[in-house]
Amino acid sequence: MVKMILDVDGMACGMCEAHVNEAVRAAFPVKKVTSSHAKGETVILTEQDIDDAKLKEVIDKTGYEMGTVTREPRKSLPRNRWMRRN
Repeated sequence: MVKMILDVDGMACGMCEAHVNEAVRAAFPVKKVTSSHAKGETVILTEQDIDDAKLKEVIDKTGYEMGTVTREPRKSLPRNRWMRRN
């Protein structure tokens, strides 16, 4: 699992965040994507790394501008499994 943190310039509200999130979800097989106009960033969790140039193309088509990308390896958290006893 890879955590990608993108600097995104130009988002001003929750609708801007939704616009970026929807574009990313439509273009790439991501596990989770969240954006914050206050922080000026989009965070993506994905199983496979995404090419910066392709990501920039998708973000820029939304009318916002992608800056730097930071990557962090992330381990999947173990799922809680409840054992059923008879």
